[in-house]
Amino acid sequence: MSMRVTRSQTGRTPVKPERPGFVETPGRRKSQRKSIIPDVDGTYESTPEPDQFMKVTGTGSKPDRAAATSNGHANGHTNGYANGHTNGSANGHADSKAEAIVYDWKLEAEKNFPAKDTKGVSEFGGAIGMSAMMICFPALMYYMWIGAIFYNGKFPSRAEGQNWQDFFGHMWHLVKTEAYPNNRAWQIYWFFGLAQMAFYMLMPGVYRKGKALPHLGGKQLDYYCSAMWSFYSSIVIALVLHFTGIFRLYTLIDEFGHIMSVAIISGFLCSAIAYVSAQIRGQTVRMTGIPIVDFFLGSELNPRLFGILDFKMFLEVRIPWFILFFLSLGTCLKQYELYGKPSMEAIFLLFAHYLYAGACAKGEHLIITTWDMYYEKLGFMLIFWNMAGVPLSYCHCTLFVATHNPAEYTWPSWFIALLIVAYLGFYYIWDTTNSQKNQFRQEERGVVEERTTFPYFKYGRIANPKTIPTKARKIHYTCDLFFAISWGLITGFQSPFPWFYSVFFAAMIIHRALRDIERCRENYGEAWAEYERQVPYLFIPGGLGNIGNGRSNADTFRCSMRCIEMQSSI
Repeated sequence: MSMRVTRSQTGRTPVKPERPGFVETPGRRKSQRKSIIPDVDGTYESTPEPDQFMKVTGTGSKPDRAAATSNGHANGHTNGYANGHTNGSANGHADSKAEAIVYDWKLEAEKNFPAKDTKGVSEFGGAIGMSAMMICFPALMYYMWIGAIFYNGKFPSRAEGQNWQDFFGHMWHLVKTEAYPNNRAWQIYWFFGLAQMAFYMLMPGVYRKGKALPHLGGKQLDYYCSAMWSFYSSIVIALVLHFTGIFRLYTLIDEFGHIMSVAIISGFLCSAIAYVSAQIRGQTVRMTGIPIVDFFLGSELNPRLFGILDFKMFLEVRIPWFILFFLSLGTCLKQYELYGKPSMEAIFLLFAHYLYAGACAKGEHLIITTWDMYYEKLGFMLIFWNMAGVPLSYCHCTLFVATHNPAEYTWPSWFIALLIVAYLGFYYIWDTTNSQKNQFRQEERGVVEERTTFPYFKYGRIANPKTIPTKARKIHYTCDLFFAISWGLITGFQSPFPWFYSVFFAAMIIHRALRDIERCRENYGEAWAEYERQVPYLFIPGGLGNIGNGRSNADTFRCSMRCIEMQSSI
């Protein structure tokens, strides 16, 4: 596996890489922390532990410089005038910088990681809104599943002469009988989950440093990234199990209701365990003091297993998107047995879900500095949505194709070919833009080794940002929305449920974009305003060619990349 080179390994201090053409963000004061870390610890790879620095006197006050001065005089008297003058100045200077680092982290911790979280109380409608979401999300999943399976893809509604009591009684009967969390479903779901946990820790991978955490004095956590090997190994093992008859992959479709119930129950159970565990171990951070809110948003920032398996990264990458891919693979294999070949629509979905899951796997090392990993805690919102919501509600396009005869949704070959070409074009933009922003963000913290994982695109890493014309601030969201629309479009318009993902995602990215803009305006001030002036377009580019001169583009791109530190990841 590839690991970063540190000073202790080379015996010397790495030199900060030069980046020709980079200029300072307009209107932004240069961060003292970034400029002095290399002088203190000699490397961009990690941030010193808090106990390496001197204490800060007072809350919110400037560091006391007296210790640094006295240290210089002491060394002067001990070592003689010449050495004392040299050593004293050097030691005093280093201690002053160390104190400045502690003070800088302290201010940022007070801003983004306060002891009591007051902002979280009002998110998602507060405790009432969060309670409603925890009830309505599972109910919506059951409602869509019943409509997809038992109402031929239509909205479940009362039959003629059926009253509301009988209607809801019938719905509950379907849940109890056709979606009962039986032993087989528990075994399927948790065997997959535990296998992925083992692959996380045992498969080949690389280590990367996370973003510095202010409430830990700037400490950076190590992240082990092995999703790429886990993904392809899982595919090989799944195909072997299928063709040997040990486990037919289309069982995921046949047992969908039962597996969905297990996923929903598991989401609640794991959320409760995470909440209680953080309380018992004293690992809570940014608590609101309102149990429902803290349960929904989470209590702990980076819970881990054996110090290597980061639960947040594990849930965001492996569980949802791998399950989505295997549902599509199972559908193709089911159609092969039923009709002699899979339909082009099923193949398209398999191809689309492969690209998405593969991109998450190959780019796992790039998400570790995103807002989700840096700031969001592991609570019901992340746990339930990744364990149940994403894989078993975004998949209704696959569920429709699997449960209907291909003659009911067949598109002309030329249309599917055109959709594939367009999909590949949007995928290229989506992959490279996400790679560019995350590679740039990591390289600002030191030399980052680029991974040439498949599919590899040359412009996923930018050497000189002033040569890149900035088009739209959220163009990667535009590509994501195109993917969602394509997944629904390939099934036609007979059922509304394959379009759920498109509608939900459109609402979500608009909310996220507005939230990101608000945060960036607050955090970056005039720098963000300048960025908005130079790049006024949000989702759809409104012009061609470069924006401004080379210097403006460098300013714009650098400001963009710094502001992306505050922005969310999907």
